[in-house]
Amino acid sequence: MITLEELKYPIGKFKKPETISPEDLNKWITVLEQLPLKMREAVNGLNTEKLDTPYRDGGWTIRQVVHHVADSHINSYIRFKLALTEDNPTIKPYLESEWAELPEAKFGTIEVSLRLLEAVHARLVICLRNIGPESWKRTFFHPEKQTTMQLDHNLALYAWHSEHHLAHIVNLRKREKW
Repeated sequence: MITLEELKYPIGKFKKPETISPEDLNKWITVLEQLPLKMREAVNGLNTEKLDTPYRDGGWTIRQVVHHVADSHINSYIRFKLALTEDNPTIKPYLESEWAELPEAKFGTIEVSLRLLEAVHARLVICLRNIGPESWKRTFFHPEKQTTMQLDHNLALYAWHSEHHLAHIVNLRKREKW
């Protein structure tokens, strides 16, 4: 029997790495580079009924997950760029649970968000593959969490975020034998 915790965190909760190597950075950039195709493959062939199935009781539907990942990664892209061009900028948090309830997230076609992911990740990967080693220590301030985040840790977080939500979809398909 799968526990609620396993359904919520199919790859485990994010753990901030204590040390980060250039190989780690490359691995995480590759995760971001591959996410748009993997997301597209994960939802391939799903009809409206399946897209509107929650990945767990009380959780978002597959449709909402796809739209959430696009929303979240657009925000992350902006955060990277702010931190690369400003000294410890304060970022703007957003209410992701509220965004997931907006009409385009609940009912809109996922194709728009899949294309957004492709475009944002293409830009983000170019950016990340071309920043110097010293830039990974640049930071932004997250006012909601009252924490300063280094870009290398933010990359680790968004690689985890990519795999986390992809696993929600893939695991639901396995459980439902879709």
